[in-house]
Amino acid sequence: MTTDNNAPCCGPGGCTPPDDARTNDELRGQVRDGYTRIAQTGSWSALQVAPAAPAAVTVKIVKAGQAAAPASASCSPTAGGGCCGPATFTPEQLASAIGYSQAELAVAPEGANMGLSCGNPTAVASLRPGEVVLDLGAGGGFDCFIAGAKVGATGRVIGVDMTPEMVSKARRNTTSYAAQTGLTNVEFRLGEIEHLPVADASVDVVISNCVLNLSPEKEQVWREIARVLKPGGRVAVSDLALLRPLPEAVRVDLEALVGCVAGAVLVDEVRAQVTAAGLIEVRVQSKPDYVDALTNWEDPLYRKIVEKLPTGSKPSEFVTSMDVMAVKR
Repeated sequence: MTTDNNAPCCGPGGCTPPDDARTNDELRGQVRDGYTRIAQTGSWSALQVAPAAPAAVTVKIVKAGQAAAPASASCSPTAGGGCCGPATFTPEQLASAIGYSQAELAVAPEGANMGLSCGNPTAVASLRPGEVVLDLGAGGGFDCFIAGAKVGATGRVIGVDMTPEMVSKARRNTTSYAAQTGLTNVEFRLGEIEHLPVADASVDVVISNCVLNLSPEKEQVWREIARVLKPGGRVAVSDLALLRPLPEAVRVDLEALVGCVAGAVLVDEVRAQVTAAGLIEVRVQSKPDYVDALTNWEDPLYRKIVEKLPTGSKPSEFVTSMDVMAVKR
């Protein structure tokens, strides 16, 4: 009998993946479950973490556009934020606050904007007619449709998302997009951003909006971005990053993970990951106003984070929105 220390641990039940791989898959599963619920109702209020609560009350995880409120059996989920509760702000108000123009918002089909943005990567990318654009973590297609209008009939936009319900939602939205714009230049593919279903050197621009922080394999995501970009292609990512490490109580919280906070890494780590992937002309612009706005608007997730931070500190001292731009050599 010989022993191979590099051999996989396989038994009668099949191969057991390494602990890191198992953990990464579990994290992706948690995020996928959360965004499945978001896709099903179109808002963060769908993310129910305690569905077995008493009949008249459901505990909810809430983000932009929804207020924290228990759902009673008599509530209509379409009556307001968080099921009848008043929303602190709408997805449209959030989008306007972070730089989307009214013309851009008008292009997106109803329901495509679910208040999941932390920047406007389509503007940062300075998209031009005829370009091929790839959106990582496309969700309901919000940025894809805005990008589609900018690249026009000679351009093309591909949205990739790992949540089947999101892909289905986005594909349904293409009907109203085509009716409104006359364009059929947007498509959606099911896949993980760590393993993109896109050919090598086939994309002019990669965009992403508050998604890369959710990946447990961020270095692999940046390698994939470099792989699919054409020489001279560029990337414009809006995301969340850390200015200093988060307290452990925040980092392990599932709500903070799906809310794009617990999965974020330090700004310097992001810059190092982009450079290690072989991209050049790396620029990182921090925008702490986004986090301050959500805190001042009393977003429930950020209120909860405040409770776990050292006394007297605020979320924007730890977390920032940022734009990351780079070019493939």
